[in-house]
Amino acid sequence: MKKIIVLTLLVSVILNLSPIFTHAENKELMKIFKEFVPPNSILISPNEPKSTKPYQLYDFNQDGQEEIIITFEIKAKEQPIPSQYGVIVLRKENERWEKTWETQTQGVGLDYSGVIDITGDGIKEFLFGVTIGASAGNRLGIFKWNNNSLKMIAEVPYHMIELISNKKVGIAVWQRYIADTYFVDVLTWNGEKLVLDEELYSSYYPAIEKFYNDKISKMNAWFYWYTLADAQIKANLFDKARNSIQKGITLATQFSLSDAVENFKQLSDKLDKKKKSY
Repeated sequence: MKKIIVLTLLVSVILNLSPIFTHAENKELMKIFKEFVPPNSILISPNEPKSTKPYQLYDFNQDGQEEIIITFEIKAKEQPIPSQYGVIVLRKENERWEKTWETQTQGVGLDYSGVIDITGDGIKEFLFGVTIGASAGNRLGIFKWNNNSLKMIAEVPYHMIELISNKKVGIAVWQRYIADTYFVDVLTWNGEKLVLDEELYSSYYPAIEKFYNDKISKMNAWFYWYTLADAQIKANLFDKARNSIQKGITLATQFSLSDAVENFKQLSDKLDKKKKSY
């Protein structure tokens, strides 16, 4: 019993001291942040990637000195008016930190903030995703380092995203259709812009199929078959797509959903066209 009490007290002391040690380690960084972030702002971590801090370090210009990326929120004075979500990049010049880039976007949450090499040139881009609203979803800006600043090279609307890598980096973009159904695209950089990548889509398809199989096992609804068929066409799984379209038409017909039946017919035409050109 005595050992347990001593251990409990020791753990308590360590837990209480940990923030002090963390503060000491980050004291210099916090001093830098205070100089550059707006006075009415708070530092904020994104929802994704998990465990990302309100600041990140990355050497964009490959000079051996990492730049500092700081994310913050400026809350609206009157709620529920959306906040301003911003990011500042600091670069060290002649032993002094300088603000080299800043942007702000209105929204209701900071969904994503991170660096990854989208263009494949060996230098990571900065990805900044702000939640616009539950229905509107999120907007992702992709920024490339250029002349000691960041320049937007692409903007992607999404409800969910997943970064995937299979020889090259791709972005799986999920955009809501109806209820909890999504159209999915897998995008890669072609040297000028983001485009649909069929090879990477095919390797990612099992994750999409599992998502819809789980949904259909709980509720056999036409809209699940519709968005699944769309994914199967993109993955060049023509027989599976034909089967999904037929199942969807049967369900939509049972409930006299003429618009949905028409949508399936248009998807069937899309399938036929893709199959002929494949």
